[in-house]
Amino acid sequence: MRFILLGPPGAGKGTQAVRLAERFNVPHVATGDLLRFAVEWKTDIGKLAKSYMDEGELVPDEIVLELLRTRLSRADSADGFVLDGFPRNPAQADALEANLKEIGQKLDAVVSLEVPDDLIVQRLSSRWSCATCGRTFNRPHDAGGTCPYDGMTLFQRSDDRPEVIRKRLNVFHAQTAPLIAYYEKRGLLVHVDGVGTLDEVEERIAKALEAAKA
Repeated sequence: MRFILLGPPGAGKGTQAVRLAERFNVPHVATGDLLRFAVEWKTDIGKLAKSYMDEGELVPDEIVLELLRTRLSRADSADGFVLDGFPRNPAQADALEANLKEIGQKLDAVVSLEVPDDLIVQRLSSRWSCATCGRTFNRPHDAGGTCPYDGMTLFQRSDDRPEVIRKRLNVFHAQTAPLIAYYEKRGLLVHVDGVGTLDEVEERIAKALEAAKA
């Protein structure tokens, strides 16, 4: 099973990617992780990526695609993968398709995990963090507004404020709409309701994927 998982911030995409990778016994390939590891390990391509990151610039698609091609060529990806974080637009999707073709692979499906904006705003704006241990908590569990692990006062990150979250969602929808249309036209897109428990959403995605591959 080879598929991409799309979804807005706060939809639980990362959590579901990990769960589905375990379910189908395939690797979870996140482009953010690939870049971070390449930089940490100081590989040649990692050094090149870091030179852009240090200047505050986006890492060029060619670098990300090279990292992906290398990762997806490994033996553990032969039977499938969950791709998270790429592509973000039709041009990247075209490049990804070409790269997959080079290594003898093709996508089975693209999952669009859908959660109403109002619920995402509610979820993300309820997050409070501890500056000391780095843990994140939901407001209903913030007894006294202090971290239960070290007693430090919790704070809300600026990007977890409702007005900022809505701006991020607007950007996401504007950027992702062409990609959704791209995969819909190719018959690869499956829409999945992302509202529910982790188990419920995982089951919905799994059933949609199995139906898409049948």
